[in-house]
Amino acid sequence: MADEWAITVRGLRKSYGTTTAVAGVDLDVARGEVFALLGPNGAGKTTTVEILEGYRRRDAGEVRVLGADPATADGAWRARVGIVLQGTGEFDELTVGEVVTHFARFYPDPDEPDAVIDRVGLTDKRRARTHALSGGQKRRLDVALGIVGRPELLFLDEPTTGFDPEARRDFWALIQELAARGTTIVLTTHYLAEAETLAARVGVIADGRLVAVAPPAQLGDRENAPATVGWLGPDGPVTERTATPTAFVAELAGRFAGEIPGLTVTRPTLEDIYLEMIGTTGAEEPA
Repeated sequence: MADEWAITVRGLRKSYGTTTAVAGVDLDVARGEVFALLGPNGAGKTTTVEILEGYRRRDAGEVRVLGADPATADGAWRARVGIVLQGTGEFDELTVGEVVTHFARFYPDPDEPDAVIDRVGLTDKRRARTHALSGGQKRRLDVALGIVGRPELLFLDEPTTGFDPEARRDFWALIQELAARGTTIVLTTHYLAEAETLAARVGVIADGRLVAVAPPAQLGDRENAPATVGWLGPDGPVTERTATPTAFVAELAGRFAGEIPGLTVTRPTLEDIYLEMIGTTGAEEPA
């Protein structure tokens, strides 16, 4: 059923002069799903997302976002979509509370501004002028402006840039809360741990093409990739790659009277698989 998809894309293409940025992307994102789009600079990721947001025109293909074509969608459609860009803007002489309250007035059914400020971790900065915020605090304000309208679909572009590890994990909890409420989220990030923690599925885009879409644990057949078994031998650390780690560890256990010293079993990380998929990166995308 069409209603189960928040986003459907078929044959999406976009070029800038002689440079092809997006070369025939097909994509479906389910309602209520957290989907992470990964790719290096110049791969076509930003162009694809900007087309979905309605900020950039496509050359060819079919695109439906919340049942509408973003290229021709009206204000009512835009009120259903939240966007957290890499930088929303500067409001130096306004306080955090004033900015969030001002943006809330743009929406027909906004969330309570004070509640949103609390959720993004700016409670103590409610009366602070935005020019006094740190980089990470300004990023939290960007997020607040993206969610104050209670969006059905939320686009997050590198949302935790500038966050310290504790703030990043707090933000992850916020995204998980939004997802639990049924918000569809499209996330672009260079933090692979962020994608693995938050996304039900990830898509990898390279050279303008979507080369893979899968749950993080299954991307690139990751769950079946050879494992590396490590242990401490008489002369120091030893490692061996094997496609059957359970059998290998059982065999290895027979060599020792007790526990295998320093035993580790690891499969490729999401980052390992991602870097293998993207290969070499292209030029920067046009702005």
